[in-house]
Amino acid sequence: MKNNWRDRPTGTWFSRLWRPWVTLNPFRGRGRVINEPKSVGIRDLVAGPEEVRHRPALRWLVIGGFFLVLLVIILARLFVLQIVDYKTSVATVNSNSLRVTTIPATRGLILARDGKPLVDNVTTVEIRLSRAEAALYPPIKGALASLTGLSVKQINSDLSNPQYDPYQPAPILADAPPTEVEFIKLHPKEFPGVTVLNVATRTYPNGGALGAQILGYVGPITGEEIKQNPGAGYQTDSVIGKSGIEAYYERYLRGHDGTSTLEVNAYGDILGAVKTTNPTVGDSVVLNIDTGLQHALDGYLQSDILAVRSSVDPVSKQHPPAINGAAIVMDPTTGAVLAMSSYPSFNLQSFVSGLSEATYQQLRSEGAFNNYAIQGLYTPGSTFKLITATAELQTGIFPAYKYIDDTGTYKVPGCLQGAHGCVFHDDDNEAAGEVDLSKALTVSSDYYFYNLGYLFWANQSKYGQTPIQNVAHEYGLDQYTNIDLPNETQGRVDSPAVRKILHAEAPAAFPNVAWYTGDNIEMAFGQGTTALTPIEMTNAYATFANGGTRYEPEVAAAVINAHNQVVERYQPRVLGHVNLPASIRDPILQGLEGVVENPSGTAYGAFHKVVDFSLASFPIAGKTGTATTSVNLEPDSWFVGFGPVATPKYVVLCVIDQGGYGADAAAPVVAETFNYLVAHPVGPIVLKSQLISPTTTKTSTKSTTTTTHATG
Repeated sequence: MKNNWRDRPTGTWFSRLWRPWVTLNPFRGRGRVINEPKSVGIRDLVAGPEEVRHRPALRWLVIGGFFLVLLVIILARLFVLQIVDYKTSVATVNSNSLRVTTIPATRGLILARDGKPLVDNVTTVEIRLSRAEAALYPPIKGALASLTGLSVKQINSDLSNPQYDPYQPAPILADAPPTEVEFIKLHPKEFPGVTVLNVATRTYPNGGALGAQILGYVGPITGEEIKQNPGAGYQTDSVIGKSGIEAYYERYLRGHDGTSTLEVNAYGDILGAVKTTNPTVGDSVVLNIDTGLQHALDGYLQSDILAVRSSVDPVSKQHPPAINGAAIVMDPTTGAVLAMSSYPSFNLQSFVSGLSEATYQQLRSEGAFNNYAIQGLYTPGSTFKLITATAELQTGIFPAYKYIDDTGTYKVPGCLQGAHGCVFHDDDNEAAGEVDLSKALTVSSDYYFYNLGYLFWANQSKYGQTPIQNVAHEYGLDQYTNIDLPNETQGRVDSPAVRKILHAEAPAAFPNVAWYTGDNIEMAFGQGTTALTPIEMTNAYATFANGGTRYEPEVAAAVINAHNQVVERYQPRVLGHVNLPASIRDPILQGLEGVVENPSGTAYGAFHKVVDFSLASFPIAGKTGTATTSVNLEPDSWFVGFGPVATPKYVVLCVIDQGGYGADAAAPVVAETFNYLVAHPVGPIVLKSQLISPTTTKTSTKSTTTTTHATG
């Protein structure tokens, strides 16, 4: 029986595989025996070696083709890496072996007008702790506490201090002793996340309290500040000016950071420096500030406010709270700010030596970080009469030398609103009698200016609705002065338009939208919703003193580099003019002189009690202001004066929030300041840097916190 498939005719391998299946298929024919033996195995399905045709060339072709494709892919990849992406590839390789670190530049100095530093630098050693490492490895805080003598509680407080960016190491110990620094360097594995850095901190040769709001302070940069300054080169451990001159002139003071490229091995060990680019020290800013004058003004303002708080207002019989205040000295011929004080204040050294969170929040709540000279808004009261008097003579609405009988009680002509809206009283209902413009300014007759307010509103068809406000605009009282300090506040002069704006912004605080005759009368003598900053009022009186030119107030005189080369020299910049011919200026000036020189002048007593120089040889003109802000509150106290009258060199202003009468609270500060100025005239600007980088090196065992950055 020949059933072996080997005996069958040969064909294709598929037919040889198929035929046994067809032969054995039980359904192939109906006559097939069902139980016929089916001996089928692997031999029945697979062809024998002698039946397969050998094709070695094809196999080599397939194998060779595979490796050829693989080679092409490798060569293509090498081409991309070596040719197309050459620079990227090199950078990637270098990044694995090279580390670039920043060498922060030493910050430039802030100099007084005589060239001596108001803000200097000192190099110290600082210990910092990574917040991430402290969270992952809490025992590190105990190890640091044992080494430094700090408590774990203090370290936790430093780590959570909101003054520092949460994403960068927190300063733990400033002025670290050499023994502690050396121990950390020799035992790095015991102190994970701990870094020891040389830092350049700010130091204040005249004490950190001198002109604190003007100078400002620096602090660790935040992520938001880095975003706001793209491409400026700031790092997460950089410091940046936060306020005052430090902030406004940051781009000059900060300098340019250097870099150090280090070679490291696979374990991260430093093998050596490959390249170093030295940092460029920051430029120094020379201020118009006179150091002695600034020190004197700070003292006068503080002493006066503390004295006012312990005094009794002769009218209200209350102790004035004297919440805050400001004082300014300006050169009216250039706009140079010679001194500027704000109270309450703080000590800049505390930002270097360490400021607790509790103290920081207390100072903040007291308003110590505010510069009230440029940010405080005060009702001007009678100091605003300069503006109304100028408008009077510019328009000719009332002659300067025409007298009017000040009876102490002014009744609005034709008023139908009843006594409350129709009658205005002088202070204490005191009648001044016959007064013209000059005498009205000397004795501060409210009656005279009530009448002007009425006349302007009654003749608005001729002079318009805002003739007084228009003059205030010329003096710059409703706009920024553009002083070179950050965060200046803009003042406002009451008007129908301003009322609507205030009501829209705060309906509850400013419910009245309509404008009546009484509103115009109040605005004319500096009341109502008018609120001005001290720097605006100082600049207005400086404009009058120099004959009508309004200058931009300037704290800085120049920027110089470490080689005593002038980078920027700030010349006086004119912002506008006020029309003040002799026919307008002389009657007003006569009245302002009388305030100090005439026995009936509102500041006569204060000045003759305080000044220790001859007012005949150095005459002073000025104006008091006592501005009511609210019922049962002490009025804001103002005085602004300038002298010598013929050729004014100085304008001096003081304002005290809820300080009482201008003659009692503010005038003595101005008088004391003129005492100093007469005895110590302000000297010339010296454009000479004293920068040595670093200025000094300091090491101590002080356990405090610093807010400055690494220098290497």
